[in-house]
Amino acid sequence: MEHFARLLKESWILVEPDRDRLSGYFYARLFLLDPELRKLFPAEMSGQGDRLLDAVITASQTVDDPESFDEYLRALGRDHRKYHVDAAHYATMGVALLDALRTTAGDDWNLEFDQAWRDAYAAISAKMTAGAEGDPNPPFWHAEVLTHERIGPDTAVLTCRALQFPLPWKAGQYVSVEVPRHLPRVWRTYSVANAPNEENVLEFHVRTPTGAGWVSGALVRRTKPGDLLRIAAPMGSMTVDGASTRDIVAVAGGVGVAPVKALVEELAAHNRTRWVHVFYGARRPEDLYALPGLQKLVAEHQWLSVTPACSEGTDFDGEQGLVSDVLSRFGPWTDHDCYVSGSARMVRATLRALAEDEVPPAHIRYDTFGNL
Repeated sequence: MEHFARLLKESWILVEPDRDRLSGYFYARLFLLDPELRKLFPAEMSGQGDRLLDAVITASQTVDDPESFDEYLRALGRDHRKYHVDAAHYATMGVALLDALRTTAGDDWNLEFDQAWRDAYAAISAKMTAGAEGDPNPPFWHAEVLTHERIGPDTAVLTCRALQFPLPWKAGQYVSVEVPRHLPRVWRTYSVANAPNEENVLEFHVRTPTGAGWVSGALVRRTKPGDLLRIAAPMGSMTVDGASTRDIVAVAGGVGVAPVKALVEELAAHNRTRWVHVFYGARRPEDLYALPGLQKLVAEHQWLSVTPACSEGTDFDGEQGLVSDVLSRFGPWTDHDCYVSGSARMVRATLRALAEDEVPPAHIRYDTFGNL
């Protein structure tokens, strides 16, 4: 296994600098081999088309961790049902992938690399297929938008109800969302901002960055109550460890507060013994839009505390500075279960702070909110 993993990593180093070329050749070859596959992808491939290739590459780099490799791939197979990918498509994708790797690497490619990728892809596709075939749920759920609230120019909080079938998610997980009316076949992941409930209602916090974020833009600016969305199977492992008795610290930045809010709501239903400390940061006070709801939960549960922080605005009546720095001032957190959610920069800074506190990596779970 060690030799196999080394070959995959060494060969990936050869092609990573030419990632755009690899991607372009992969999809050109894929659609040449099976023109019907083009219908499964969005009309505009930029930014969205790479998701399939990204998934395969990520999986290939996790083969030295068999447990997470298996869990990740089965979940990936279930998730890709939303694209209408079936077992027959995986063979065609494998041919296109090997052709793209050979062409991009050029003369540096060798037979050992080739065989390693053949074996890796065979394992990847087998586990993804097994995950898809073993899932009793539909490929996606239709959901009706119930409420839509704009929070400033670029953020919205909306709720929707999954129709027809119950949607079984856990607090802290995320789902893929499609807005078929405006952007068919384009999906974007969002954390669910509330705990599971009998009404089958999900809450999302959506921010659209300037000049990007097609799906986010549609959800913030063009979606209204009564619209229909599509929601794919839940994924993610930033969930509460029910077997742990350790106290909890959760760190959220911006709309990264969504899964943290869901975790707190879930704990509110049964927690009596674990202290929960939430650090919620944003640039400006007005960006702390979820703070009133969190403070309401604090008033109801003595085991919960919420510390807001702002990195800008000296008139803020709370902690000043980056939320990762504020976290460090209140530490150490060595004996806690830690949950981190926010931008890539914020997550990296918080993980460094937790590492300085010598928090074991197994006690840390996190999600990064990108700018897609």
